[in-house]
Amino acid sequence: MEEQKNERILKLTHVLVLTYPVQGHINPMVEFSKRLASKGLNVAFIVPISEPSKSLHSINHATSSIKIEQISDGFEGVDTDELSLDVYFELFKVSVIKSLTNFIEQHQSSQDNPAKVLVYDSVMPWALDLAIQHGMHGASFFTQSCVVSAIYWVHRGTVKLPLEDSQGQGHVSVPPVMSNLSLNDLPSFVADVDAYPALVKLVLDQFSNVMRAKWLLFNTFTELELEVIKWMGSQWPALTVGPTIPSMYLDKRIGDDKDYGLSLFKPNDAETCIKWLDSKDADSVVYISFGSLASLGEEQMEEIAIGLKRMKSNFLWVVRESEEKKLPCNFMQDMELLDDKGLVVKWCNQLQVLSHGSVGCFMTHCGWNSTMEGVSLGVPMVVMPQWTDQPTNAAFIAEVWKVGLRVKANEKGIVTGEEIESCVNEVMRGERGKEIKENSLKWRERARIAMKEGGSSENNIRDFTKNIIEMYK
Repeated sequence: MEEQKNERILKLTHVLVLTYPVQGHINPMVEFSKRLASKGLNVAFIVPISEPSKSLHSINHATSSIKIEQISDGFEGVDTDELSLDVYFELFKVSVIKSLTNFIEQHQSSQDNPAKVLVYDSVMPWALDLAIQHGMHGASFFTQSCVVSAIYWVHRGTVKLPLEDSQGQGHVSVPPVMSNLSLNDLPSFVADVDAYPALVKLVLDQFSNVMRAKWLLFNTFTELELEVIKWMGSQWPALTVGPTIPSMYLDKRIGDDKDYGLSLFKPNDAETCIKWLDSKDADSVVYISFGSLASLGEEQMEEIAIGLKRMKSNFLWVVRESEEKKLPCNFMQDMELLDDKGLVVKWCNQLQVLSHGSVGCFMTHCGWNSTMEGVSLGVPMVVMPQWTDQPTNAAFIAEVWKVGLRVKANEKGIVTGEEIESCVNEVMRGERGKEIKENSLKWRERARIAMKEGGSSENNIRDFTKNIIEMYK
């Protein structure tokens, strides 16, 4: 009888998940939503987005287990490129509070057992206040690493270097692994608080009301950031729930979960990339991508092009349409002379590429999603961080987990083609590359174990689900 009762409760258990509408936030949160749905919860995945300024594309039917809901972000008919960041964030906040309020009220009035939990993107802390006003509990979902979250939390924009370790007597106590970070390793918003004031406020405000949240969820796994997570556990009710990448690449327990399933970019035909990769030898290709937001200068793009043409390896380079104009004027013509050594595309399915046997190295900007994908798929990395949390991620990739090499910029802040060539060659063919490959495979296995039955992240997701179900009894 108790089991039947639990099944009835499960069918009536609703959870709302609110994401910030950029690809790097949508991906981990939609994947976490699928995990909740696989436990039997009814999940509404809410995306604040305006048409036609942005379009949300459904790539496959893996998202059929959750209900996708679009609400207004208030920018219908507005050219957001003309707005300052301060104005953009304030208008976004005001508009989404209004549209989310309407959504919650409609949901509560239409369901016999309405949602009692709102999982919200941590960069929208005001969503927690809204949830509490409507009698709901809040779960803050952090799309950055635990160590970056800890840095933001501890310092709140004012850093004293060197950081004190847990035995120190300085202004703050931190885990020993953090005490080894240099200024070059800190998130750009902390290292230079005056460069991006609106964005500094955004990341620090994540913690403005965090003590009122019932849960804090992190897209990482315990083994990956053990020291920091132990320290954070003494501060907050923190749960690791990652890696939040499609189940096919980890535990394979969610059928048809081969892709994130939602994209702000038009889905393209991945066959060209895969067919080209199929023609290459194992571990012979370096894959280069700087994510959905990073923007490089023309000089840096030219140096990357020089390095790729000089190196021995084949290369697959993702150059977004907005970045194509920065390519050297003769680069595409030179490509025709390289005897199919390289392929340049506007976008691709990164998971398919990274999991392909011909890819032996991932040159990345170290966004946290790309970092988690590289670690989870066991691909050695060459890291070239740009801003935000990327320098910290790069430091952990190269110095803590030892799964990649970090390129060095010259006095002008440019990474030369020679430096890129040298690092890629070392990872692909050098002695350090062998150690990096071994470490990469070890971390891949640990990531998979974390998401399997009995794994650290799987246990946390299970416990989170049980806590929600208990609210309906």
